[in-house]
Amino acid sequence: MKVTPTSIPDVLVIEPKVFGDARGFFLESFNQKDFDEAVGEHVEFVQDNHSRSVKGVLRGLHYQIQQSQGKLVRAARGAVFDVAVDIRKSSPTFGQWVGLELSEDNHKQLWIPAGFAHAFLVLSESADFLYKATDYYAPSHERAIIWNDPVLDIRWPDFGGDLKLSSKDSAAGEFRAAALFD
Repeated sequence: MKVTPTSIPDVLVIEPKVFGDARGFFLESFNQKDFDEAVGEHVEFVQDNHSRSVKGVLRGLHYQIQQSQGKLVRAARGAVFDVAVDIRKSSPTFGQWVGLELSEDNHKQLWIPAGFAHAFLVLSESADFLYKATDYYAPSHERAIIWNDPVLDIRWPDFGGDLKLSSKDSAAGEFRAAALFD
């Protein structure tokens, strides 16, 4: 697999080797040994998640203030614009974000370590979004930052439709008032 650091070096783009021919393709979506080597430490995943969303759904910016989750994310069907925001106050990239299109065609994955807020916007008619998490979902520790926070100034792509948010995401607070990591 090919591993490329983003402008936030802890967030990595992972591109598996894809073997294709007229019949279709094969790829190894996860290999523990190769992944640990790529990130430079052993990472244990405890939960796999799968969401399906229609065009214009924006989920996030989510994180857990305790039981923080690292996530390995990908779009198995369709296309999304995926965003990670560094919310670790002690980090040199604190308050910065990276965004990347993940799709069934480019097969890219994004490694987002613990200490980041995460969101994605569905660009295709629908998308199946898969992610591995390093800790269990803990609703009492879940937090959210509003998707269009003026301080973060995330540049979401124009997807040619209406934005669809959950009531929880619509009511999310601003970055300045968010509970953050030290």
